[in-house]
Amino acid sequence: MSGAHSLRRRLLGLVLVAILLAAVVQAATAYQGALRQADALFDDHLQQMARSLRNGIAPGMAQAEPADDPGYELQIQIWGQDGTQIFRSTRSALPLRAVLGFSEIEANGNRYRVYTLQTPLQTVQIAQDLSARTARARALALRAVLPFAWLTPLLMLAVWWIIKRSLAPIERTRRAVAGRAAQDLSPLEDAGLPDEVKPLVDELNLLFSRVRSAFEAQKHFVADAAHELRSPLTALKLQAQSLRRLGREPEAREAAVARLNQGLDRAIRGVEQLLLLAREEAGPELAGSGRVDLQQVVQLAVADVLAQARQKNIDLGLAGHPPGDELHALPEIAGQADALRILLRNLLENAVKYSPPGGQVDVSLAQHQGQPVLTVEDSGPGIAPQNRQRVFDRFFRIAGTAQESGSGLGLAIVKAIADRHGAVLELDRSTRLGGLKVALRFPAAAPG
Repeated sequence: MSGAHSLRRRLLGLVLVAILLAAVVQAATAYQGALRQADALFDDHLQQMARSLRNGIAPGMAQAEPADDPGYELQIQIWGQDGTQIFRSTRSALPLRAVLGFSEIEANGNRYRVYTLQTPLQTVQIAQDLSARTARARALALRAVLPFAWLTPLLMLAVWWIIKRSLAPIERTRRAVAGRAAQDLSPLEDAGLPDEVKPLVDELNLLFSRVRSAFEAQKHFVADAAHELRSPLTALKLQAQSLRRLGREPEAREAAVARLNQGLDRAIRGVEQLLLLAREEAGPELAGSGRVDLQQVVQLAVADVLAQARQKNIDLGLAGHPPGDELHALPEIAGQADALRILLRNLLENAVKYSPPGGQVDVSLAQHQGQPVLTVEDSGPGIAPQNRQRVFDRFFRIAGTAQESGSGLGLAIVKAIADRHGAVLELDRSTRLGGLKVALRFPAAAPG
């Protein structure tokens, strides 16, 4: 089971470990470098001392005592031209022989660094205890490493402060989400957020927007259902009570039953349209969408409404396309075939409903500037220009028309489906049939 981890702790731990490792490597490198420099400095010191003695010994040097600092204690031997030793330091442990240049020897259990210089007059040998020399070199090297020991904790503290400050906007966002109420779906502030986190907050805001839209659609549905079903259900109740009183009058009873069935049909139709409108408005995204053939959608929708058209003796078909004729090939569009079928069926049902008996309803498909255009025309009374925008509102009914007895949801459903598909609805007068003309323009197909 994987445990939760803190991004701050992980980032801080990795950075601090990296700083510590880098400091150790740098300190080790500085320490080794300081040792080499100290060793070279001591060798140079031996050479300078030997050169200063090549012309002879200063008076009283034979009685010189060793220096108090063991790191600088030098032992000196000088031989003349004939090999006779003319000087030797007090308590010197050096052997009575010499190797020109630098060498290391061991005497009386101690190791020495020796430098021997030969001149025409004499040979000078200067030695230094290696243990004392090494101790002195390490002391100098430690001084070179000391700044790392001070700076590394300060650098780690600075990095901790920087990481804390950098992650502060994320912590602020976390507190904002944790402290908000369940019904608060307002967008989160993205000011000051790093670029790596801002896309996540943007996606959260989009999610909040979708959830808010779903809640709004649910609230609208409840309000619409209460508004729309109150009157039909009250009427059904009154009709049922009236039916009970007409038990001994068969003809009146049959008429009441017929009215009751009509009321039930209207209530069922209203509930279906309410549910359909709620579903379309609650789903702004085309989930499960694919490529849709508009010609097939037209054929299915016409078949759905054909029986209603025949009852009113209305000529319903494709404009300019006799039976057996094929429509010109149109590009498929992105969308949902079932939703588009409902859209067209609502338009055709409205057209059949408003057209007088013996009238005509035509459906046509065309392509204009790369955009598929679906058109429905009828021979009904049409819609006045001042009402063409209002008919898409819920429960709007035009007084004095057949629509006054309807639910007023048909065109609202059409508008919701069209908006989801990015289509543009245009209402106008049909110059050919005299009634209403509804044009639906879909977006141009993307180049494949």
